[in-house]
Amino acid sequence: MAQYVAIIENADPDSVSLWFPDLPGCISGGDDLEEALENAPEAVAFFAEELSADGRQLPPPRTLDELKADPEFAEDLGKHTAVLIEWPPVDEAME
Repeated sequence: MAQYVAIIENADPDSVSLWFPDLPGCISGGDDLEEALENAPEAVAFFAEELSADGRQLPPPRTLDELKADPEFAEDLGKHTAVLIEWPPVDEAME
């Protein structure tokens, strides 16, 4: 089971969004943090389907330390909260 790092942003007082440094263009959101986190696996699933349709696979996830060492993401990781999103989700992996 892989764990993708997601960056949580509270850009709007009425919503929360998160994005995945290793999955450019894959975002999740919700009215609150709980909903955004709940929606995250679905966002990854949709992103994986799009890649699969193009004959590609999800890239391997990097660790939080690897992302902190990447200048492209180091600043965002310092300003925002990072969480790990398991892929596939536990309930899907058991099927």
